[in-house]
Amino acid sequence: MNGLGPGAMLRMALISLGTLVLIPPQLVSMRLGPTHGFLFTRLFHRLVCRGLGVRAVIRGKPPGPGEGGLIVANHVSWLDIPVLGAVRPLSFVAKAEVATWPVIGWLSTLQRTVFIDRKRRGATAGVAAEMGQRLSDGQAVVLFAEGTTGDGTRVLPLRSSLLGAAHEAVRGEGEAEGEVTVYPLCITYLGYHGLPGGRAVRSSLAWHGDTELAPHLKSILASGAVDVELAWGEPIRMGRKLSRKEATRLAEIAIRRARQEAVTGRSRT
Repeated sequence: MNGLGPGAMLRMALISLGTLVLIPPQLVSMRLGPTHGFLFTRLFHRLVCRGLGVRAVIRGKPPGPGEGGLIVANHVSWLDIPVLGAVRPLSFVAKAEVATWPVIGWLSTLQRTVFIDRKRRGATAGVAAEMGQRLSDGQAVVLFAEGTTGDGTRVLPLRSSLLGAAHEAVRGEGEAEGEVTVYPLCITYLGYHGLPGGRAVRSSLAWHGDTELAPHLKSILASGAVDVELAWGEPIRMGRKLSRKEATRLAEIAIRRARQEAVTGRSRT
């Protein structure tokens, strides 16, 4: 990328080289079954975060090792993917267009991403079945329930349709399996080099609107150090006693509260 300093170019080269090294073992591990292959994707995401200088701070209690469930998060940037993928083994739900993007689409497939075609009627049912199978297997699935990326400050309304579809997919397997554990998660990019920024800084870190990927990636590389907070809310049991709309409402409240605390430094009463 033109205009990058030697350090940034070296880090980009190391990310590219590391990706090429990790792809063959990932392809082999995927052949072993649907629960394999997360070791190498996690190494890849850690490599990306290290190369881009991303430093994550975790607040709250994340799911424990081996605990599956539906992680319902806000969406700020393409950077959310490596930030979350570096923390624990998981897969993502993404719009079908992502699968057609050069390089990124193929890497998403290696991540075992679940793609949904929002323009095709009945597509949600197939996605729900796949999500339900993964949840029943004890896997963690990330759903960016806003449906698009935000500006880094506001949290958009969460959509409840996929939460309900995930529950419908597992409810017929027994009383215990008829519930889905929802983990609210707020992603907030705080600033650069340990210095908190205001709305303008958060907007520059967000990938939203008509922002193109290449210039945004270039700015992240040039910055050298990005600070992000992952704030986990209390788990929500969606199912027998709690509807998907109520679960969505509670998750949105938790995410909005965490965002308020992250950008102001104080709790919202």
